[in-house]
Amino acid sequence: MSRSLIFLLVICSFVCQAQEKYTINGTIRDASNGEALIGVTVYIKEIKNGTTTNEYGFYSITLPKGTYTVDYTYVGFQPVVLTVTLEKNLQQSVELKPEAEQLQEVVVQAELEQANVENLEMSTNKLEIKTIQRTPMLFGEADLLRSLQLLPGVSTVGEGASGFNVRGGSVGQNLILLDEAPVYNSSHLFGFFSVFNPDAVKDTKLFKGAIPARYGGRLASILDVRMKEGNSKKYEVTGGIGSVFSRLAVEGPIIKDKASFIVAARRSYIDVLARPFVPILQNGGALNFYDVTLKTNYNINRRNRVYLSAYFGRDVFRFDKTQGFNWGNSTATLRWNHLFNERLFLNVTGVYSNYDYALQFGKDDLNRFSWNSSISNFIFRPQFTYFIDSRNELNFGADVTYYTFVPAVAQGVTNGDVVDITIDRKYNLETSLYVGNSQKVSEGLSLDYGLRYSMFQYFGPGTVYTYGDTTAGIRKPVIGSRQYGKGETIASYGNFEPRFSFRIQAGSRASIKGSYNRMVQYLHLISNTTASNPLDVWNPSSNNIKPQLADQFTLGYFRDLTADKQYEFSVEAYYRTTQNQIDYIDGADLLINQYLEADLLSGVGRSYGLEFYAQKKTGRLNGWVSYTIGRSELKVDGVNRGEWYETRFNQLHNLKAAAFYDLNQRWSVSANFIFTSGTPTTFPTSRFVQQGVLIPYNAYESRNNVHMPDYHRLDISFRLEGKKVKKNGKERKNSDYWVFSLYNVYARKNPFSIYFSQSDQRTPAGQPIPSQATQLSIIGTIIPSVSYNFKF
Repeated sequence: MSRSLIFLLVICSFVCQAQEKYTINGTIRDASNGEALIGVTVYIKEIKNGTTTNEYGFYSITLPKGTYTVDYTYVGFQPVVLTVTLEKNLQQSVELKPEAEQLQEVVVQAELEQANVENLEMSTNKLEIKTIQRTPMLFGEADLLRSLQLLPGVSTVGEGASGFNVRGGSVGQNLILLDEAPVYNSSHLFGFFSVFNPDAVKDTKLFKGAIPARYGGRLASILDVRMKEGNSKKYEVTGGIGSVFSRLAVEGPIIKDKASFIVAARRSYIDVLARPFVPILQNGGALNFYDVTLKTNYNINRRNRVYLSAYFGRDVFRFDKTQGFNWGNSTATLRWNHLFNERLFLNVTGVYSNYDYALQFGKDDLNRFSWNSSISNFIFRPQFTYFIDSRNELNFGADVTYYTFVPAVAQGVTNGDVVDITIDRKYNLETSLYVGNSQKVSEGLSLDYGLRYSMFQYFGPGTVYTYGDTTAGIRKPVIGSRQYGKGETIASYGNFEPRFSFRIQAGSRASIKGSYNRMVQYLHLISNTTASNPLDVWNPSSNNIKPQLADQFTLGYFRDLTADKQYEFSVEAYYRTTQNQIDYIDGADLLINQYLEADLLSGVGRSYGLEFYAQKKTGRLNGWVSYTIGRSELKVDGVNRGEWYETRFNQLHNLKAAAFYDLNQRWSVSANFIFTSGTPTTFPTSRFVQQGVLIPYNAYESRNNVHMPDYHRLDISFRLEGKKVKKNGKERKNSDYWVFSLYNVYARKNPFSIYFSQSDQRTPAGQPIPSQATQLSIIGTIIPSVSYNFKF
């Protein structure tokens, strides 16, 4: 009896406490345009705790009954401080006003923001669009992916390389999301520009480790890019005219403060400008890219809001009117936000994404070759957030993705005879469930833990081949085949993916953070070129190819060097092991090969290193320095005699510096410096001569046995702001600025590749045949440029 009574008293005490707790929630927006603000700090002074807004600007905190002081702070915006009395649930949305002066805005925010030391996040980088626009870039054009490459742990194999590498991972091991839609090729013009129009981008976040349970599908990183919603207050036109392309964006309210839109477009015109001087362009040749980004949203009521966004981009490279190739991405995202009650938030997303390329040669229908390939998917994704209390935030949801792979729809025609070499389509379903909780245990300890379970299924119809065993490194023989019917399961895989991270406060200005995460990747980017290119093939896991798995451990030390948090320093160590890594036999045939899987090898990998990062946030001079020392290696039976070897994108040393200096109210200067160790490549170790032809030979069967020369480059840009006041003394309503940039200031000829060739000169009898090594540099000179940017 007494035990039952005690039990009832305990239950009643909890109920009574729950009845005395209330929730304050709302949405934080930019007062100038109505855009939802991501990551705003909402701080409750009385409990010395708080939260941040989610991807839709929403926050929720549950507190005991009482009176509280709430601080709303965000970089570049004036803080808002409110006193609220919680006697019932309170809906408190806030609009933050942008700071008038950029220097002032950073100083104010540095004093109030939840510092990197106090955040639970680690191995995460966020770049503001203002920083991207001030960073010196090729042809003076702001570029998201090139700006990311200035951060620790992020690199590229060279000039003109598509994509980027993170902590020793390959380009295909990064998941790139544009408004939650996967982007399978993130570059325009063979890697010189990214597909992201800076006029349409609101927020960019790169996860290199400590990846939340809601993300999956790639081993190395997640790049989450969020688009602007469009100005809901007034109409705006933003654009720029540059040396290579021009851009224009229009945004404004459909219904003021209720519905808005944005449409942004870009088009390059290298071929237009060069046409009078280049004969191939006068005969129907083309070299250009274009893209269109659009988004609209409608606020149905306080509890419901819908968003629709889309992207379409294409690169065109034609030799004449009938020959050439083109490639591009198209995406569409439909989202619904719903607030069930004061603490339960739902986002439901539907996504369509497609990447395709088409190649055609031949001047007439009797002699031609055509090849079309694509990967497309449909995604359904419900995501819930339950704000339990001021110390716990629970996230749970699901992902369902249906893939269609078209490896090749190809035909060759010779003298009218048609040969069809089309490869069967592949159909796959990837599903996952996840749950994760972010918990503040005490003032000195915070945890984030979760679990994701993913399943991948490979369906018919299609012909599936079975391969026999052979000597490692030799093409496997086909020993059987089977035809599967529509919807019949060919292969299936399932994996648990645990996630865990912690933060331990080490005094008021320092913290120690650590994390572990397992990632699983069911898609494989098949490419054995130096850099990713538009014709690379995506291939799903199958009965012959197992999914890739990675386990990453990270440990870091974070410190604010000064009390006002102007100077920040961090160091992170990471160690990642990978399984089922793809490599290729020597002479592998990767394009339009129905027996492709016979040329693939599988092994293990490891990458490890240290990342150092120091930043000055405020003042007329600010910027950062990052240095990464790391290795990335593979061990594959049949390659390099079965011993460990460096990956093609391994870089031992990686040093970057970015600096921004305001000369006065109108002039500012920015500079970048990059130094990286030369990437590995494979050189022949010997040679032999056959009928007067010199044939290089790798006698030791080594892979990536030498290193290219080191890469280094300095870029500088000057920015001139337009006058803010007219001659009559009135303030201008419009704004504009000029960018004058110098890329590769000291004209460094950085090597992209080195190849060997036989000398053209006749060799006297009895003398060895001379050979030569040729270094290819994509950019070997200084590139000046001017661009003009405007907003009205």
